[in-house]
Amino acid sequence: MTRMNVSVFVIDCMSENMTEISQLGEFGLIERLTKDFPLRNESSRLGAGDDAAILNFGGEDVLVTTDLLLEGVHFDLRYVPLKHLGYKAAIVNFSDIYAMNGTPRQITVSLGISSRFTVEHIEEIYAGIRLACELYGVDLVGGDTSASVTGLVISVTCIGEAKADEVVRRSGAKPTDLICVSGDLGAAYMGLQLLERENKVAAESGKDFQPDFAGKEYILERQLKPEARKDIVAILREKGIKPTAMMDVSDGLSSELLHICKASNTGCRVYEDRIPIDYQTAVMAEEFNMNLVTAAMNGGEDYELLFTVPLTDKDKIETINGVRMIGYITKPELGAAMVTRDGGEMPIKAQGWNAFI
Repeated sequence: MTRMNVSVFVIDCMSENMTEISQLGEFGLIERLTKDFPLRNESSRLGAGDDAAILNFGGEDVLVTTDLLLEGVHFDLRYVPLKHLGYKAAIVNFSDIYAMNGTPRQITVSLGISSRFTVEHIEEIYAGIRLACELYGVDLVGGDTSASVTGLVISVTCIGEAKADEVVRRSGAKPTDLICVSGDLGAAYMGLQLLERENKVAAESGKDFQPDFAGKEYILERQLKPEARKDIVAILREKGIKPTAMMDVSDGLSSELLHICKASNTGCRVYEDRIPIDYQTAVMAEEFNMNLVTAAMNGGEDYELLFTVPLTDKDKIETINGVRMIGYITKPELGAAMVTRDGGEMPIKAQGWNAFI
């Protein structure tokens, strides 16, 4: 048995030769870490870099995705109920599978649990996971648990399936393709702003404070209990529409548009006045004195589907309720830009969620 030489070392974060993770961001870090891992097995069809990996062992493609949620980074238990947290942890993984035009089938759940949690607390998390599995027809097939000294950690891996000729990646968009998005954007972000504000007020006011969420239920639900858009995937199949590229809006529309453009080697144009925004989102943005389009473009956690389709599918798309055409794909040299209401153009920059900032 070969022994590894083990030495004690100190991480020197101040060295001039070191690169701060925040300079790369999540996706830049993943790309850098995985670029020297070629796929060696025929069954590995697509590795890191999309919403899910693609494996094939004969027959349908197998889709695999995983998400890691850490207390204090991805959620705050001062205002996130444990049952909602469990539900959301499952849903965000289901959404990645639907974004590949697949169907989620199984999940594994691993938890890092600190000493302040009881069995009943963990049961609440699993109650939310169980509800998500029931509604989406997914099986819980395993996982792991461990002690944690840094709070609650949740890692969910989802396994899905799709016919090999129906899988949709980020890399298939072509110039003149239409850019479409389901639902509306920015609501989850405004729900988060509301929760954080009320939590701060509660801390300053004392334990008798009762927040008033009347009329704001929609944006709160979009943040605390999001849904994966399996309905949109089903409708596209019924109408014979196969997107050329697709992903879910988890980090913000601006980031996702740039991911598709980079993977497909294209540019894009999206129209400011075509971005779908709910009334409650608009009211909340005004209350916070926040630019509404900025919230919709960069807020993230909407888990809507962003996809491109050939221009020939325009008439079919127009018949789908809850789907909006917001722009089109261009040649790469034209770059990615948003066409403003006055006809000007603003470059699209990735300003969405980044856990390393």
